[in-house]
Amino acid sequence: MSARHLVWFRGDLRVTDNKALSSACQDSDSQVIGVFIATPDQWASHGVSPRQITFMHQNLIELQRALAERGIPLVCHTVSTFADSAKWLLEYAKQQQVKALFFNQQYELNERQRDQWVTQHAQSLNVFSYDDAVLISPGVVQTQKGEMYQVYTPFRRAFLSQLMMTDYRSLPAPKPRSEPIIIDNSQPLFPHTPVEIAPQFIAGEQAALAKLRLFCRERVQDYQRDRDIPSIDGTSQLSPYLAIGTLSPRQCVNRLLAENPHIFDSPDSGGFSWLNELVWREFYSHLLVAFPRLCRHQPFIEWTQHIQWNPDEDAFTAWKTGQTGYPIVDAAMRQLNQTGWMHNRLRMIVASFLVKDLLIDWRKGEHYFISQLIDGTLAANNGGWQWSASTGVDASPWFRIFNPTTQGKKFDPQGTFIHKWLPELRNVPEQFIHEPHTWAESNQVTLNYPTPIVDHKQARLNTLEAFEAGKRGSMTIR
Repeated sequence: MSARHLVWFRGDLRVTDNKALSSACQDSDSQVIGVFIATPDQWASHGVSPRQITFMHQNLIELQRALAERGIPLVCHTVSTFADSAKWLLEYAKQQQVKALFFNQQYELNERQRDQWVTQHAQSLNVFSYDDAVLISPGVVQTQKGEMYQVYTPFRRAFLSQLMMTDYRSLPAPKPRSEPIIIDNSQPLFPHTPVEIAPQFIAGEQAALAKLRLFCRERVQDYQRDRDIPSIDGTSQLSPYLAIGTLSPRQCVNRLLAENPHIFDSPDSGGFSWLNELVWREFYSHLLVAFPRLCRHQPFIEWTQHIQWNPDEDAFTAWKTGQTGYPIVDAAMRQLNQTGWMHNRLRMIVASFLVKDLLIDWRKGEHYFISQLIDGTLAANNGGWQWSASTGVDASPWFRIFNPTTQGKKFDPQGTFIHKWLPELRNVPEQFIHEPHTWAESNQVTLNYPTPIVDHKQARLNTLEAFEAGKRGSMTIR
């Protein structure tokens, strides 16, 4: 009887360039079974957005079809938590007389603890795990002292140097192992309440690869110039696919180099600028492994624990719903609420506004983002919020505070983006779009739009004092 191999799919919903799947299929005589275990209660505790769950399900359907074409069944099961999933998996492997289990690593703390438990309790089951969601394994890129970098720029230099010595070629999809399997998609693969997904995010790895090819061939050259302008389709919008593993970072780098072979020698190019974003993604993933407290809602800079945050729920609600009276902030939040995606420059602007203007705890913003984002991941979301809040590794200096009006004028000068998402300002001339009430007052017009909920100049002074007091409080306690 041939050996039976089990592939445990999690954040890697693709057949191409999947290390665990490829390894499980190396023995052409083995029987290969795929399994996906939904954990709705665990997802709820992690705040995973309904959009991401819906997108995950859509991509899981495409994965099941792709596997079925290759004669590999995909079994989907639902339990409550990660702990339950680990127990069910080992019991299922025993029932199916599986000889070897294959999976790709996840780097968040709860996920790592789950995988450690499975490995420790596998008994006679051989377990093989792989670093698949990153270009370089966490812990490989270190300082001369053997420690994780805490500043991005030297990390990037060391990372790119290491990448030159790393085999980051993409693996082909496994060949068919038997006749195609007939599947029945009349019932959902796991129970969930489907929500509408923005039309630019078509499910499936073929859609993801097509989007990647188009971006690298036609738009990446202008990425450095266009990436900060939210009214322009200047970013890749591949993050939802990377978040659930419909696309791998190796595929991104290889396609980028295929279309732009000289980017390593062109640090001012759009291609290198986009590669830089992929390295930021790696940086934040590596940090989760080096500093597990980042997974426990703790700031990296310890003294920032002593900052006295503003508990004003009305202000927080105004921020969430796009009713702050600052057009660029409100347009960005409405984009998030309606599509589950937000332009990267806008993520920094709204995060800075929540923390540095409203003085609201960054963790509340972090949680709200995850609850809405189709591309939410703990590593990138936590890293971005702690950067904006000046509480994290290599963060923006705490005394650096964005002026939301100035940011709007700089990155949406004609108000093109604002007009799209704030229809109540459609009659405001573009030269006044960032300060609409100035125009309304001088023209005796009543706007159906809130006045600014906070004065930026005064808010800036309040924030500086709060951070200074937090730092003093930390020193006093010690």
